[in-house]
Amino acid sequence: MHYVTHITTLVENSVYRPQLLAEHGLAFYIQRGDQTILFDTGQGGVLQANAHALNIPVDDVDVIVVSHGHYDHVGGLSLVADRQRPVDIYLAPEALTPKYVPSPTGPAREVGLPAAAREALASSSARVHLVEAPTQIAPGVTATGRVPRVTSLEETGGRFFLDAACTQPDPLPDDQALFLEVDQGIVVLLGCAHAGVISTLRYVHELSGGQSILAVVGGMHLVNASSRRIDATIRELRRLKVKQVAPAHCTGLAATSAMLAAFPRRCEPCHVGSTFSFGVE
Repeated sequence: MHYVTHITTLVENSVYRPQLLAEHGLAFYIQRGDQTILFDTGQGGVLQANAHALNIPVDDVDVIVVSHGHYDHVGGLSLVADRQRPVDIYLAPEALTPKYVPSPTGPAREVGLPAAAREALASSSARVHLVEAPTQIAPGVTATGRVPRVTSLEETGGRFFLDAACTQPDPLPDDQALFLEVDQGIVVLLGCAHAGVISTLRYVHELSGGQSILAVVGGMHLVNASSRRIDATIRELRRLKVKQVAPAHCTGLAATSAMLAAFPRRCEPCHVGSTFSFGVE
């Protein structure tokens, strides 16, 4: 059974509507039948304010799915700390590990789970599920778990490390996507796609039994990508006959511009407050 699905951007780097706020990060609110899901939570600075402005009861979500353990996707987990009703939280074990990026002017900067988010995960209201393999979150909603990396062209998209001395590279095995079955095919939500957009879409296509990918929405971490990698990503979107593309967050201006040119009338902005709906009421 397919449900009418509404996906609203609650956190993103850009905003074009009054009473809403932007921050470097990403969060999507998914309403699907009676089920409500939060995919990522942003840094935590604007999530609840935007939800209030949009009349979205984010404090009462049933499920939270974390794409990976960077602060701009997990900071808003602190919202579950004082909940009376438990919430199921799905994330990879590696999302809990310390994460760093080097700084040219001083000590490495920690970019993993903030202290408030860790405390929330340890609270009585958090039912934490560690995800490594594909996992059904709700009927027709699946977290990919670890994504096999099938192209040499795609890498994590930055210099990420597991230690403050920046000697142990972090390949971000915690990166995962979420995909939803809708009437016309599959909708794929990306947090940052550190495993690569091509690798992620091929894996989703395999996991879904070859169903058509209707839409790809979210961060694609092409901000520092070569033109060769951007072109390869666009070729893959064409090969899979994706009908709707909504780049966000870490996709980058060059890649977003290339997608707008490659998919006229099919590439849409994904700023705070934008809503994508699938199915018929």
